[in-house]
Amino acid sequence: MNKKVFIIAEAGVNHNGDINLAKKLIDIAVEAKVDAVKFQTWKTELIVSEDADMAEYQKENIGVDENQFQMLKKLELSYESFQELKIYCDSKNIEFLSTPDEEVSANFLNGLQNKFKIGSAEVTNMPFLRHIASFGKDVILSTGMSSMEEVEVAFNTLLDSGLEKNQISLLHVTTQYPTPMQDVNLRAMLSLKEKFGVTVGYSDHTLGIEVPVASVALGAKIVEKHFTIDKSMEGPDHKASLSPIELKLMVNSIRNIELALGDGEKKVTDSEAQNIDVVRKKICAKTDISKGTKLSEQNLILKRANGGISAIEWDNIVGTVAEKSYQKGELI
Repeated sequence: MNKKVFIIAEAGVNHNGDINLAKKLIDIAVEAKVDAVKFQTWKTELIVSEDADMAEYQKENIGVDENQFQMLKKLELSYESFQELKIYCDSKNIEFLSTPDEEVSANFLNGLQNKFKIGSAEVTNMPFLRHIASFGKDVILSTGMSSMEEVEVAFNTLLDSGLEKNQISLLHVTTQYPTPMQDVNLRAMLSLKEKFGVTVGYSDHTLGIEVPVASVALGAKIVEKHFTIDKSMEGPDHKASLSPIELKLMVNSIRNIELALGDGEKKVTDSEAQNIDVVRKKICAKTDISKGTKLSEQNLILKRANGGISAIEWDNIVGTVAEKSYQKGELI
């Protein structure tokens, strides 16, 4: 990963199965100046049984009576579509990513991307983790719905399958759409960093941009956030996604926080140096002072003034003898 925060705009399934909408999502991500735009790739028959129920949030957001198989089939894009989207991303100078949900799609995506984002649902899927690790590429693993013990098993599985520690990044995430603020537990991201000593980040499902921006201030080096063309569109994830304007605002806010964090060295900045002489106090005569008079707290005062001796020299000046006479208010 590079030094700046790696921002992933999660298009996910918000293309609603339409490649033209997918391209519009890429355009929005490019305009927002994110680092990568990410989709999800699967063959429905390989990941879900034909009678599997939808998640509660999916039922609420879609508002139609269908099962998970039917929903996913409508949202599925062909491999040819993803090849076209990869070419489109390259033409727009934005990184293409897609999360595979099964091994066949992982094999396909291995020819399109140089890193793999693994979703939270696969933390306990050891065969799948081993398969992804066999590609030898960097892995970003989301850890939603997982205990620290489960993350450790997944992490060690990736290592045992050939990946180096520096090839693995971990994202803290709460798998609920939208995530209630009391369930975010953002400090868990720091626990992941302390436990595993790798790059950590945050994948956000809250409403708004406060939490992903806060995660950067807390040390996130990767931020992932769902976005959509229109929150009112039909589909499971639109309502919990950012609008195009909000995505741009999040990116700008993250970049500002990056700048504001700085290098940690306490020093005078270029922008504030010009103010030192006009705002810091200088040693002045509080009363008229005759030559040879002892300088003291009774005849000296600190005031803002042009030039003169800085207040930091107060203890060195008090107790000395005036080498000349001063009028009240005059710089010493």
